[in-house]
Amino acid sequence: MSEKQALYEKKDRIATITLNNPQTFNSMSQSLLDDTVEMFLKAEADPEVRAVVFTGAGKAFCSGADLPYVETFANVGVTRRYMEGINAVTNAIVRLPKPVIAMVNGVAAGAGCSWVLACDIVYCARSARLALSFARVGLVPDGGSTYFMTRAVGLHRAKELAFTADVIDAATAYEMGLANRVFDDDQLRMETYKMAGRLSAGAPVAISMIKKAMNQNIGIDLQSSLEVEIGMQLLCIETEDHQEGIAAFKGKREPVFKGR
Repeated sequence: MSEKQALYEKKDRIATITLNNPQTFNSMSQSLLDDTVEMFLKAEADPEVRAVVFTGAGKAFCSGADLPYVETFANVGVTRRYMEGINAVTNAIVRLPKPVIAMVNGVAAGAGCSWVLACDIVYCARSARLALSFARVGLVPDGGSTYFMTRAVGLHRAKELAFTADVIDAATAYEMGLANRVFDDDQLRMETYKMAGRLSAGAPVAISMIKKAMNQNIGIDLQSSLEVEIGMQLLCIETEDHQEGIAAFKGKREPVFKGR
């Protein structure tokens, strides 16, 4: 049995999902797409998992579509299934009711960049590079990047990045608001798991609701957003975690959240 093209590891309430096709800089085969979705569903189904780190094996996060592989597709139906697989990973990241940190350890190009943008927090190695590389091969950005990029950097900057397919370094990504933090390469892993630890110790229900509300509110008006917030807040107020947070605050101690 061949090795999975996406790996899953769990430790201390943190799941790590690693793209595992390092020979091609984690380019996207159909197996990689299917395996990655499977691993996100595994993280979603595991009640012990409170946070997810998403990264790539070897020297890259993900170089995007495997173009020689795509050229072998016999018909539009096969191509469509492949594109739906890319979108399935994007949806798995966004719909996961747990925070996802992209640990960008190298190049993230094409739909690999789209997946980074879909994550909740982005930590980059100083050597990381991001690119909407689609126009360079006569394609349109996919995997959700036309949605996420415009919201991250604004319409005109997003168009420039998509039209030119320019590669931007980690420092530029940070300045543009695409990365939360940039670290020296040898510090990336430690700093990423430090944040993952903080998130895994947080109130799971509240963090899940925050993620859902912020994702939902991107495309709706203020009044609808206020109603979404009220509904979610009423749910959170009834949780044991809320009561624990209040008790910890009063007792001047760190809360111990249980996701109930």
